[in-house]
Amino acid sequence: MSDVTTTDLYEVTMAMSYLQEDMQAPATFSLFVRDLPPGRGFLVAAGLEPALDFLADYRVEREDVEEFAAALHRPVGDLEPLLGLAFRGEVRAVPEGRAVFSGEPLLEVTAPLPQAQLVETYLLNQVCHQTVVASKAARCVLAAAGRPVVDFSLRRTHGRGAGRPAPRLGALVGFAGTSNVAAATALGIPASGTMAHSYIEAFPGEEEAFRAFARSHPGPVTFLVDTYDTDEGVRIAGRVLSDLGRGPGCAIRLDSGDLDALSRRARAILDGAGLTDVRIVASGGLDEYGVARLVRAGAPIDVYAVGTRVGVAADAPYLDAAYKLVEYDGRPVMKLSSAKVTAPGRKQVFRRAGMPDVIALWWEDPPDSSRPLLRTVMRDGRRTGPPDRWQDARDRFREDITGLPGPARRICDPEPVRPVQSRALEELTATVRADIEARLRPDRLAAASAAAASRRSGQPAGAS
Repeated sequence: MSDVTTTDLYEVTMAMSYLQEDMQAPATFSLFVRDLPPGRGFLVAAGLEPALDFLADYRVEREDVEEFAAALHRPVGDLEPLLGLAFRGEVRAVPEGRAVFSGEPLLEVTAPLPQAQLVETYLLNQVCHQTVVASKAARCVLAAAGRPVVDFSLRRTHGRGAGRPAPRLGALVGFAGTSNVAAATALGIPASGTMAHSYIEAFPGEEEAFRAFARSHPGPVTFLVDTYDTDEGVRIAGRVLSDLGRGPGCAIRLDSGDLDALSRRARAILDGAGLTDVRIVASGGLDEYGVARLVRAGAPIDVYAVGTRVGVAADAPYLDAAYKLVEYDGRPVMKLSSAKVTAPGRKQVFRRAGMPDVIALWWEDPPDSSRPLLRTVMRDGRRTGPPDRWQDARDRFREDITGLPGPARRICDPEPVRPVQSRALEELTATVRADIEARLRPDRLAAASAAAASRRSGQPAGAS
């Protein structure tokens, strides 16, 4: 199965109709988040790089046409107008790592209508998933207040496809490493791992397990100390490390229980053994809320490992995102459905220090001292530059996160920044709305025209 057919069926049915009706003029679709999830003061833009890879390689082949035909229960010949269709459009997008807010386009696609329509599902899938995970990871970095955070999420993410990008998303918001070997190798980030409880259980006791592990790993080691009695496990780990002359760079890991109380007792035991350089790593169901509680309490934990809750963005696993047509053949369009109104026209977002973002039309000049967030990253179906590096995204994240208001950065009860619309966008929205409503209610339009004519003539409407 190719990525071309990894799509919703209605994308195919619409594209077929567009081709039959010769509706292939340029269309602009805007991908944005209607409202931030509860408990979020900001989002971190992510998923653009795989989206651009997909668009650059997009081409409908014979096998794709056959799969479409089978899904529609139609002869293959009926679907052949799609054969050879490739993406040849333009993409303007917010680079990965930027803090973004509700209503702001994360990307806008301008391409012949069938092309722009067919890529909707994949773009939403990549951008939404990766943005929610990056945003969750970013909050863990904030909660840790400078302490290293490591990704342990692979084993419980929703399949390999969801687990593969998690280490990169963690890295671009400042994680110190990952347990995922393939990702660590590909990204050039530290691989991090210790041992499981099964390793300890396989030996007669903890001391035998720790000594065997140290024999296999001559460098710094981390011992998991809470398989049986945690305090005793810490004492045994300390004795083994002292006997072997290990210390700096080594650590113990706490994976369960009252991590605050356990870490305090562990620190006291290690310090009493002269092992002040041995660090304490905490894991076990942690996310930004648990990390923040431990940091506030002053728990002597040096490194936080976060896994399941972050890899699946447990408390906010999806975005109320949309990919909506905002312009077709030079005509701005919008949706008027209750609670799902969209803003017409191609857009730009302007950002300036200490002020709300301004969502504007793409041709507007930036307000004083502001900069545009969306940049052209693809033209004629080709990237306008080399793929973005996660290190560059990390630099953008660091810049944006320090500029966010304190209430937006809070872990509990954050207050999101609310963008504003430019006057030109407000005026266009009002004009397009009035035009749509007039076309939908011609009787009202006629009455309004008659009333206007009567005012000009000074006679009551309908008078002869």
